[in-house]
Amino acid sequence: MEEVNKFAESTATIVDGEAVYEEKDPESNSLHQSLLKRNLTLSSSPLAIVGAKVSHIESLDFEINENDLFKHDWRSRSKVQVLQYIFLKWTLAFLVGLLTGLIATLINVAVENIAGYKLLAVINYIEEERYLMGFAYFAGANFLLTLVAAILCVCFAPTAAGPGIPEIKAYLNGVDTPNMFGATTLIVKIIGSVGAVSAGLDLGKEGPLVHIGSCIASLLGQGGPDNYRLKWRWLRYFNNDRDRRDLITCGASSGVCAAFRAPVGGVLFALEEVATWWRSALLWRTFFGTAVVVVVLRAFMEICKSGNCGLFGKGGLIMFDVSNVSVRYHAVDIIPVALIGVLGGVLGSLYNHLLHKILRVYNLINEKGKFHKLLLALSVSIFTSVCLYGLPFLARCRPCDPSLPDSSCPTTGRAGNFKQFNCPKDYYNDLATLLLTTNDDAVRNIFSISTPREYEILSLIIFFALYCILGLVTFGIAVPSGLFLPIILMGSAYGRMLGTAMGPYTKIDQGLYAVLGAASLMAGSMRMTVSLCVIFLELTNNLLLLPITMLVLLIAKTVGDCFNPSIYEIILELKGLPFLDAHPEPWMRNITVGELADVKPAVVTLSGIEKVGRIVEILKNTTHNGFPVVDEGVVPPMGSRIGATELHGLVLRAHLVLVLKKKWFLQERRRTEEWEVREKFTSIDLAERGVKIEEVMVTEDEMEMYVDLHPLTNTTPYTVVESISVAKAMVLFRQVGLRHMLILPKYQAAGVFPVVGILTRQDLRAHNILSAFPHLEKSSGGKKGH
Repeated sequence: MEEVNKFAESTATIVDGEAVYEEKDPESNSLHQSLLKRNLTLSSSPLAIVGAKVSHIESLDFEINENDLFKHDWRSRSKVQVLQYIFLKWTLAFLVGLLTGLIATLINVAVENIAGYKLLAVINYIEEERYLMGFAYFAGANFLLTLVAAILCVCFAPTAAGPGIPEIKAYLNGVDTPNMFGATTLIVKIIGSVGAVSAGLDLGKEGPLVHIGSCIASLLGQGGPDNYRLKWRWLRYFNNDRDRRDLITCGASSGVCAAFRAPVGGVLFALEEVATWWRSALLWRTFFGTAVVVVVLRAFMEICKSGNCGLFGKGGLIMFDVSNVSVRYHAVDIIPVALIGVLGGVLGSLYNHLLHKILRVYNLINEKGKFHKLLLALSVSIFTSVCLYGLPFLARCRPCDPSLPDSSCPTTGRAGNFKQFNCPKDYYNDLATLLLTTNDDAVRNIFSISTPREYEILSLIIFFALYCILGLVTFGIAVPSGLFLPIILMGSAYGRMLGTAMGPYTKIDQGLYAVLGAASLMAGSMRMTVSLCVIFLELTNNLLLLPITMLVLLIAKTVGDCFNPSIYEIILELKGLPFLDAHPEPWMRNITVGELADVKPAVVTLSGIEKVGRIVEILKNTTHNGFPVVDEGVVPPMGSRIGATELHGLVLRAHLVLVLKKKWFLQERRRTEEWEVREKFTSIDLAERGVKIEEVMVTEDEMEMYVDLHPLTNTTPYTVVESISVAKAMVLFRQVGLRHMLILPKYQAAGVFPVVGILTRQDLRAHNILSAFPHLEKSSGGKKGH
C-alpha cells in the first residue's frame, strides 16, 4: 500500500469530490528546508531525486512469494537443476570480478596516460618559460575533458553523475532506484570517470568503480540491457529481486577491491556500509569475486611493468607499500595519534555539514536545466586548473638532498617526489610535487616515507586549504565522482603537518602520520571502521600499523557521531530515498502498529474469486502494490460451523495486471484446477515487472467475468499482531527485507475482520509517523542509539 507522496508545496483543489494536487517546483524552497518536503499523510510512496530528476520510488520484492506456482516450481526442480542454479551463481560472481577488474585496469591505464601526457606537455612549456602557453594548454585540456564527462552525464545518463554508492545502499535496503544499473549508465560512468579524473578534478574513481561493479552484476543477472536481454533458460533462476540483490552486493565489493586492490576490505565494505541483508553464502561469493579482481589487477600490473601500458607503469592503483619499514612507536606517541583521531572526527563532521549546504545550492542550480549543469561543472574545472597551475608559483624552490642519487631529484616529467617546475637545476618545488601530478601520484607523494624535510609547513597548509575547498565545490557537479580520494588527500595533509610539528618528539615517520590522517578523516566523514582498517592495512601491507590505525578510526568515528550522520546518510536524506535505518527511534516503542493502522486509509481487500471489473477499478483508483485476499463464508475445520472469514494471503499488483493482460478469466465463480494455472502461467511470468494497468485493455463483457486469485496469492505473508510496537515491527521489516507486512487483529472471533491493515516502508519512517503523532517526539528519551 504505497501511495504517491505529494510535495508540501503542492496546492489542492476539489474536483468531483476528490483532491487534485498541482505540483510546484520541488526546488523552489529555501535552503534550510528539505529538498523534498513531507506531507501529513502516513502511508506514502516518496518522490526522490535520482539523477537530478524527481522520480517515483517503489520498494523491491525481496520476500519469497510462496504461491502455488512457486511451490510447484521448487517441487519439480531436479538435482541437476539445483546444481545448475548453484553453479551459475558462482559463475556470475566470477564474471562480475573478471569484468570489474578488466574495466578498472582500462580506466587506470587511460587516466594515467591521458593525464600523464597532458602534464608532460605542460612541464615542457614551463621549462621553456612559456608560462601562459602552459596554463592555456593545461586549462584547455582540463576544460575539454570535463566537458566530455559532463555532456555524457547531463544528456545521456544523469544517474551516472556522483559516486552512486548512496543509491546502491538504498537499493540493497529495498528501494528500487530507477535507471541506476542500465547499460547506458555503465558506459557513461566508465567514460565519464576517465574524463573527470584525467581533468585533474578533486575526485576519485573509487566511488564510480563501486557503481560500475554493481551495474555489471545487474546486467549479467538479468541477461543484458532491458531491450536486448538474453532469453537463456538458465537465467530464469535470477529473474527476481532477491538474487539480483546478492549479485549487486558482489559487484559493490568487487568495485572497492578494484579501487584499492584490497579484496578483504572490499568484502567488509559491502558488509559494513552498503549491504542491509547478509548471509554466509553471500560472504563466500563476494570474497571469490574480489579474489578474481585481485588476480586480474596483478596480472595487468606485471604486464605494464615492462612498459607496454604507456605512462602507466606502477601507477594508477593507490599503493603505499611499507612492508619493509619498521614501524616504531612508544607510549608518548599515543597522544598525537589520539589527536589525529579527534581532528578527523571534528573535521569529518564539519566537512559533512558544509558539503550538505553546498549540495543544496547545487541542486537549486542543477534544477534550472542542462545548460546550468554544464556551466557549473565547467566553472569548477576552470577554477581547479587556475589553482593547480598557479599556486606552485607561491612556493619557494628548495635544494635537493645531496645524498639522493642524481636521477631522483629533481624530476621533470614522470612520477617522482621532486618536481623541478620553475626551479633551477638541483632545486625542486614541493607544492608542484603535490599539485601538478595525477591524483594517485599525489597520494603516493604525500604518503612517502623517509622524507622528513621534503615539504614545508606552508606548502602543506596551502595544499590542505586548497583540497578542502576543491573537495567541497567539486562533489555534486554533473560528472562521475568519488569521495574517497578527496578525503584521503585532505586527511593526509593535516596528518603530515602534525607529523612535521612532532618531528623530534616522535618515532613515527611523517608518511605514516599522513596515512593515519587520511584514515581518521575517512572515519570522521564516512563513519566506517572495520572495512577502512582492513583497506589501509592492505594498502600499507604492514600489520605493525594495526593498533594505532584501530585507535585512530575508533576515536574519529566516535567524535564524528556526536555531531551529524555519515556523509552517505546525508546524501540519502537529500535525495529523498526512503532508507530504513537499523536502529529504531526510542519513541517508536511507545506506539503500536495498530495505532498506525488507525490513521491510515482503510485497507483494500480482494476476494479469492474476484470479479474482473472490481480488480480493474481497484488498480486504476489506487496506487497500492499489495492487496490482502480474504475469503468469506469459510467453514473452519474446528470450532463453530458458522461461516468464518479467512485471510488467504497477499496478491501483488504486478500479478493482477498480468492476469488482466493474459485474460485469464472465468465465466462463472469457481476455483481453478492446478493444471489450468500452469497452462497459462509460469514462475518466470510472475517475476516480470513493468506492465501498467493503463496498457491493458478489458472489454465490457470481460468486466463481468471472474478471476481465481488463489493460485497467485502468497499464502505465507509476514504478519504481526496489532499490539506489537512499531520498533519491533521496523526491525523485523528491515531484517527480512519486506515490502508489505500485514497487521492482524489481537482478538480472533466471528465478525472480526482477519486483517487490520498493511505496513509499508513509508509507514515505518520516523518523519511520517511524527507527522501523524507529533507528541511522540516530545516524549523521546534521547537520540537514536547505535
